Amino acid sequence: MKQDYRRCVSCRKLAHKTEFWRIIRQFPTHTICLDEGMGRSAYICPCERCLHLAQRKNRLGRALKAPIPGTVYDELASRLTSLQVQ
Repeated sequence: MKQDYRRCVSCRKLAHKTEFWRIIRQFPTHTICLDEGMGRSAYICPCERCLHLAQRKNRLGRALKAPIPGTVYDELASRLTSLQVQ
């Protein structure tokens, strides 16, 4: 894989990492956060379809090897609506 390229956990699209949202399981606390931190990361496209599939099929949870709280999906959904407004 090319340097700085990542793959969406939902649709498997390959693109530069700046085109995705980054979800992190921080080390060593195993808390889930968005965009910043060190630890295991997963990337997802900023689109409704990918977010819905990731939640329904627990793709983020499997990629991060941790349960994903509903608040993370709520935050991503609010980001998605703010992107659609602009």
